[in-house]
Amino acid sequence: MIEEREIHLRDYLRTLYKRRLTVLTFFVIVFVVVLIGALSATPIFEAASKVLIEKVELYSMSMMNPYGTPYDPEFYDTQLQLIKSTPVAQKVVKKLNLDNAYETYFPESKNMFPKDKPKTEMLTDIIRNGIMVAPVKNTKIVNISYMSPNPDFAVLVANSVAEAYIEEMLEMRMSFSRYSIAWMTGKAEEEKRKLENSENALQKYMRSNDILTLQDRIAMTPEKLTEFSSEMVRAETRRKELEALNNQIMKAGTKNAETIPAITTDPTFQSMRTQIMTAEQHIEDLSKKYGKKHPSMIKAEEELKVLHQKKNQEINRIIASLKNEYELARANESSLRGAVSSTRSEAINLNEKYVQYGVLAREAETNKQLYDALMKGVKEQSVTGELQNVRIWVVEKAKKPGAPVKPKKLMNVLLGLVVGLFGGVGLAFFFEYLDNTIKSPEEIEAKLGLPVLGIVPVMESTEENIEEIIMKDPQNVISESYKTLRTAIMLSSANRPPKNILITSMGPEEGKTVTSVNLSLTIARSGYSVLLIDADLRKPRVHTIFGLNNLSGLSTFLAGATNDIETVFKQPATNLTVIPSGPPPPNPSELLGSARMNELMRILNDKFDVIIWDSPPMMTVTDSLILSKILDGTIIVTRAGKTTYEVVRRGIRTMKGTRTGDMESHVLGIVINALDIKKSDYYYNYYNYYSSPGPESKP
Repeated sequence: MIEEREIHLRDYLRTLYKRRLTVLTFFVIVFVVVLIGALSATPIFEAASKVLIEKVELYSMSMMNPYGTPYDPEFYDTQLQLIKSTPVAQKVVKKLNLDNAYETYFPESKNMFPKDKPKTEMLTDIIRNGIMVAPVKNTKIVNISYMSPNPDFAVLVANSVAEAYIEEMLEMRMSFSRYSIAWMTGKAEEEKRKLENSENALQKYMRSNDILTLQDRIAMTPEKLTEFSSEMVRAETRRKELEALNNQIMKAGTKNAETIPAITTDPTFQSMRTQIMTAEQHIEDLSKKYGKKHPSMIKAEEELKVLHQKKNQEINRIIASLKNEYELARANESSLRGAVSSTRSEAINLNEKYVQYGVLAREAETNKQLYDALMKGVKEQSVTGELQNVRIWVVEKAKKPGAPVKPKKLMNVLLGLVVGLFGGVGLAFFFEYLDNTIKSPEEIEAKLGLPVLGIVPVMESTEENIEEIIMKDPQNVISESYKTLRTAIMLSSANRPPKNILITSMGPEEGKTVTSVNLSLTIARSGYSVLLIDADLRKPRVHTIFGLNNLSGLSTFLAGATNDIETVFKQPATNLTVIPSGPPPPNPSELLGSARMNELMRILNDKFDVIIWDSPPMMTVTDSLILSKILDGTIIVTRAGKTTYEVVRRGIRTMKGTRTGDMESHVLGIVINALDIKKSDYYYNYYNYYSSPGPESKP
C-alpha cells in the first residue's frame, strides 16, 4: 500500500522556487498597475458639514403623550434617504446656479454635457451621486459630505445640501398641511350632508311611529304578555278540568251521577239527600204502626216520591251548571289565547320599530362624531400646520479641506506590494495544484510506489541530437544520466541483472525509443553484448536513427518469411546488434504472442548478454502488454511536465491486472525523461557534479 508522504516546509519552498517566474510576473504586473493608478489618479477632496436632526412630537388637542417622543427606529434611515434624494439635489443645482457656474469650477467640463440630455438633469445626478451621509454613532448628528476634485466646490455643495434639506423638509410639511386641510375640509362637507340626511330620516321615523311613547309601550308590553300568559294557563287548566268532569258525567249518565264527587259535594244535593233519608226513616217508623194503605203511610210515600223528583231535578241542574261553566271556561281560554297572541305580535312590532329607530339613531350619532372629528382635525391642522415635527440645525458648516482624501498613495502602494506578493504565491500554488504531471522522483515513489531508475535532463542546445549524444559526447550530463540508468538496471536484481528488458511509455513522444537506443549504446560501451530489437511494428524508428535498411527484420522472422534470424542482424556500433522492425505487418499483436516469438527468444538468449526491446506506447495498443508478460522486466519512460500520474497508474493497473498463465508483468521502475533540472537546486548540483569527465567502468 502506498503511504502518503508528509509535506515539509522545504516542499513549499521548492514549489515557490520552481514557480518563481510566475510569482515574479504576477507581483510586477500588480505592483506596476497599482503604482501607475496611484500616481495618475486625480486628487479628490472631501468637505463635510454636521447637522443635528431631532424628531419632535407635535402637540395634539385630541391626544397628549405624557412619556415624550416615542422611539422610531426607521426615522433616521428615512431622513438619510431624504438628504440623498433627487429633490434636494435639484435644490442644490438651482441654489448654486450650476447650469451656468459649473464650468467655472471645472473648466474641462465644457464638452462633457451632451445636447440630447438636459444639463440640469445631468448636474442633479452628479450632485446626488456624490452626496454621502453618515450618522455619528450614539448621537443625533449626521455628517453630510461631498467629494470633488475641486475643494472649494466640495465645501459649497456640502453646505448647500444641508440648507436644501432643511428647505425640502419645510416644503414637505407645508405641502402635507395644505393637502390635509383641503382633504379634511372636503370630507367634513360630505359628512355634514350625511349627518343632516340621517338626522332628518330619524325625525321623520320618530313622528310616523310615535317614538315618544314607544319606550313606555315597550316596557309595559312584556308585563302584559306575562299576565295574559299566566291567566291563559289557568283558564286552560280550568277548562281541562271541566272538560274532564263533563266527560265523566256523560259516561256515567243521570242515574249514576250521584256517584260523581262534583255532584255529591253540592250543598243543595246534599240537603236533598238528607231530606230523603229523613223521609225514608219516617216511613220506616210509620210502617211499624200502620199498613201500606194507611193515609199516613200514603202521605209519607208521596212526600218521599216528591223528594226523589226534586233530587233528580237538582242533579240535572248541577249537570247543566257544570256544562255552562265548561263552555265559559273554554270561551275564556280562547279569549286569553287571542290576547296573548295579539300582545306578542304587538311586542314584536314594537321591537322592530325600536330596532329600526336604533339603526337610524346610531347612524346619525356616527355621522355626528365623524363630522365633529373632521372639524376638530381641520382646526388642529390649521393651528399646527406651520410647526415642524423635525428639528434641524446646522451644527458645523463644512470647511475647505487641506489635503485630498483619495488616492492614498502610500497605502495603495503597500496594498499593491501585499496583493502582488501573496497573489503571486497563491497563483504559484494553484498552478502547482493543477499540474498533475510527472515532476520529481520523490513524488513518483510516493504516489506510485515504484523506484525511479534514472533521470534524463532536458537538452538545452538545439544544435545537438539526443539520439547521437552517447556516441558524440559521452561525457555530457545526458550521457551520464544514461550511465546512471544502466547502473540502476544492472543492480535491480539480487541474483542476476535482467536479460530481456522492455522499454515502453504510456503515450507517444515521451522518449521511449531514444531511451532504448541510448541505454543500448551505454550498456554496449561497458563491454556487454547488447541486442536492440525494434518491437514497435506499427511506427518503428530505430532503423531511422541508425540509418539501417528495414526491408527485413522482426516482422519477417515472426511471419516466417525469414528463417535465419542472423540474416537480419545489424551492427551499428561495437558490442551492439540491432534487429529492425521490418515491414509493418497487418497483425502485430498476434505475431508478438505467437510460438515463433518463444523460439526467437530462446535463440537470442544464448547469443547476447542484454536484450533491449523497444515497444509501442502501452495505452494505445496491446503489444507492450504482451511483451511485458514474457520478458524479464519493464521500464516505463515518462516525460516530465507531460505524462500524468493518472495515466501511469492506469497503465500499471492494466499490466498487473493482465495475466497469461503463470506469467505476469514485472515493472523494474520508471525513467523521468526531459526533466528541467535547473528548476531544482538539488538535481542541478547533482548533475553538475557527475557531469565532470571520468573513466567508464564495467559494473
